[in-house]
Amino acid sequence: MATRKSSGKENAGGRKGSVAAARNGSGGPKGAGTSSRKLWDGFKSIAGTIAIFLVLRTFLIEAYRIPSGSMIPALLVGDWLFVNKLRYGPHVPFTDYNLPGYAEPQRGEVVVFESPLQADEVAIGNDGTPTLVKRLVGLPGDTIYMRDAMLYVDGVAQKLGYTSAEQTLGDGSETHPLFDWQHRFEVANTRFGEPPAQPTHDNWGPLVIPPERFFMMGDNRYDSKDGRYWGLVPRKNVRGRPMFVYYSYVTAMESDRPASFITDIRWGRLGHWIR
Repeated sequence: MATRKSSGKENAGGRKGSVAAARNGSGGPKGAGTSSRKLWDGFKSIAGTIAIFLVLRTFLIEAYRIPSGSMIPALLVGDWLFVNKLRYGPHVPFTDYNLPGYAEPQRGEVVVFESPLQADEVAIGNDGTPTLVKRLVGLPGDTIYMRDAMLYVDGVAQKLGYTSAEQTLGDGSETHPLFDWQHRFEVANTRFGEPPAQPTHDNWGPLVIPPERFFMMGDNRYDSKDGRYWGLVPRKNVRGRPMFVYYSYVTAMESDRPASFITDIRWGRLGHWIR
């Protein structure tokens, strides 16, 4: 019996169909390869987005939440703010190195920094080096002290321009073993008077701030565990300068509204620049 021969047109049509199927990704292994490429492209897109986010967060801007009232009224519990990490030089993660910034911290600025080691917090199971936000009140070379709750820098009284009725009052004669670090930096026989034998909350110093160190205090000074307790902040610990409040609400501890993060928003705080 004679075998039917395929025509040239049929062969050409078959080849064209095979090429079209390959281009469309059908036909077994070819389709599987295209799916793998799509998955890989999707993964690269997600990984790239995450990488960009991490770079921005590490070196440029980071969000920060205010958990305590130590900076009332400049910052309130429940404020969410953006921190400019580029200003003072971003910190390289997992190292002790900071990249150069375009400005140095100045007296009176609100600063975000890593706390010096707080052994008392470690002893009770807390983070010994938390990230904090306070106001810089003492620069390297400054002679700083407190008399009757008034802060002095080089003999000049630093009157609080940001007090409010929300600030708590306390016992200025309080003493604490954590104040004892001050003795290493005290100076005697100066025109600023002699340091007290036992530093108290409202009476201590004079201290001379050494190079590459800062003295930080909270604005709400009777509700602030600050430099009086844990000491001087190394320059390398500085992390950034708060910019503005992008979100703020009355926390559940102070609000009687359900879901206060939605129902008790401080609309007047949104966009508030921090000074």
